[in-house]
Amino acid sequence: MPQPILWTHAFVDRPLQLFDRACAFWSAVTNTRLSRLRGERQEFVTLLPAGADACVKVQGVAAGEGGAHLDFAVDHVPEFVRGVLDLGGELVADHGRWAVLGSPAGQLFCVGPWWHGESVRPPVVRGSRLDQVCVDVPPSAYDDEVDFWSELLPGWHSVPGSLPEFHVVAPPPGLPIRILLQRLDEERPVSAHLDLACADIEKTRAAHERLGATLVARERHWTVMRDPAGGTYCLTGRDPVTGGLPRRTG
Repeated sequence: MPQPILWTHAFVDRPLQLFDRACAFWSAVTNTRLSRLRGERQEFVTLLPAGADACVKVQGVAAGEGGAHLDFAVDHVPEFVRGVLDLGGELVADHGRWAVLGSPAGQLFCVGPWWHGESVRPPVVRGSRLDQVCVDVPPSAYDDEVDFWSELLPGWHSVPGSLPEFHVVAPPPGLPIRILLQRLDEERPVSAHLDLACADIEKTRAAHERLGATLVARERHWTVMRDPAGGTYCLTGRDPVTGGLPRRTG
């Protein structure tokens, strides 16, 4: 039986040599301060908001360009791992009290007993909120990936997105991070990136550029950006309070 999720963290994964740049940028974007560094190479840090509970962390990775991943806090890790395996996922690394797992398409995520009573989402910051991990899935794996995430997370709302290539898995009220599954138009390895919900994409873009980000592409409903550590992310035209699409008027 899938385990209820007690809290979620979105990880900003960036090359270890650019870790400081990533920490400075994402701390500024989310209006947070950095925790003490952790890990054998001092490669982990939590972004701490004032008056709320943390839901974003930064990790320096030794190889590759990085990306994003999710961490889930649950009561019973072994039971959650069994649920992942029953649904077609894999156990990538067993660290005893916590584990690294993989979805059917190969997207990595972690689970552990990391809940410390967190319940207060960080606020909207200057009209935007980091609230979503988007998993970019090759076409051949998309249906299985939708089924996997929909069944793994009890109490989450799994619905088709506003466009046929999207599927949303939204958490119950109070949990801070949503999942968006995006079907790619070509066969390539699964990856993930972060999305921010923005009341005004252009205003947020300009603010991020002042912090060192660069514009990659403008689409109709979102803008692709590159942070100072080389990672891409998206500014999306969604309500930063609810995470949903803005209501149409008229």
